[in-house]
Amino acid sequence: MPKTMKLTKRAVDALKPAEARFMAWDSEISGFGLRVSPTGRKSYVFRYRASGGRTGRSREPVIGVHGAITPDQAREIARSWAALVAAGGDPAADRESLRKAPTVSNLLDRFITDHAERNNKPSTVRNVKQAIENHLRPALGRIKVRDVTRADISKLHGSLRSTPYQANRALALLSKAFSLAEVWGLRPDSSNPCMRVQRFEEKSRERFLSEKEFAALGEVLAKAERGELIPKGRDAPAYVSPQAIAAIRLLLFTGARVSEILGLRWEFINGENNTAELPDSKTGKKTIYLPPAALEVLNGLERPANGKGYVVRGGRGAGDASQPLVNIKKPWGVIRSAAGLDGVRLHDLRHSFASAAIAGGMSLPMIGALLGHRDVKTTARYAHLADDPIRAAAAQVGNRIAGAMKGESAGANVVAMRRK
Repeated sequence: MPKTMKLTKRAVDALKPAEARFMAWDSEISGFGLRVSPTGRKSYVFRYRASGGRTGRSREPVIGVHGAITPDQAREIARSWAALVAAGGDPAADRESLRKAPTVSNLLDRFITDHAERNNKPSTVRNVKQAIENHLRPALGRIKVRDVTRADISKLHGSLRSTPYQANRALALLSKAFSLAEVWGLRPDSSNPCMRVQRFEEKSRERFLSEKEFAALGEVLAKAERGELIPKGRDAPAYVSPQAIAAIRLLLFTGARVSEILGLRWEFINGENNTAELPDSKTGKKTIYLPPAALEVLNGLERPANGKGYVVRGGRGAGDASQPLVNIKKPWGVIRSAAGLDGVRLHDLRHSFASAAIAGGMSLPMIGALLGHRDVKTTARYAHLADDPIRAAAAQVGNRIAGAMKGESAGANVVAMRRK
């Protein structure tokens, strides 16, 4: 038989289990009760009819288990639910909706399939997945999308302060994901929790080879081609494959990206125009201009009889034209160490190409065209280098004038200016 009493701790503790489950109802709040099972488990519940009236569907959601929650705490929840029902609400449906609400992990999965894989290059998708698995999912994956706060984002961003570049990329990825969450109806408009989280200052990672360093690199590559390269700390020559050496030379002479050279195929080469016509790249369709030095490298490589296959081959020995060279980081490590270029990345060869172009007096738009930049802002990062040839010219002129003023024979020939 159901019992009616004021549900206090003493009263609830005194209730003993029976052979069948029974209910004890609170005398103060209608619908608030305690369910006692034969095992002795005691659960607070709230019974009501959804949508009001006798025709409404009867619901009896569990508030909590006695011991994990006190009678007073359960009573307060029951009182709030009673007010919600009186206003036409449905606490059980709200709880179920919350339980099924998507988590950040669900959002990140959808971000990969519905955004990254549809709009980004495979290499970018790989980077996105790596950032998600290494940083985002472990920190935020279990939190409901609608419950993530700016404090949560700031905490994650701050935990990556030792690697500011990765921290900022993770923040940018999350910002895009939460913007899409608004579009997909998972969060209210203008609620992106990444807003106003301050990015870390990033130190420039650009490195440019000097003329002396270019010379050292050229000497080491020549030794590697002759099989005479002996890196620091070794007493025997190190083997660097001709394919890897060719790839490094092509990077130097074209300013292309590593992925573009490793993915270069013979059928992309236009011998009449001395160009490589890439059907796709990081910025879409792209033309790589091949100067004589690059053509010399290509002429030294074996070209398949059918004119098809990868320029820089993978595999052992002479390689297989159907397989590209996948990675040149290890051979580059040997080369740069021997040349005294510790810390120089393969991508820095692209920066060095731009630096050499500016030293030669080329304009930023021209350099952007050579590098295949889609946005002029990308090329603008090299603007400060344009001061170097100007500074050198100013020094040369100044020295010549100073020499002439001292009566040195090597000075400038000062010519009197005539007025028109």
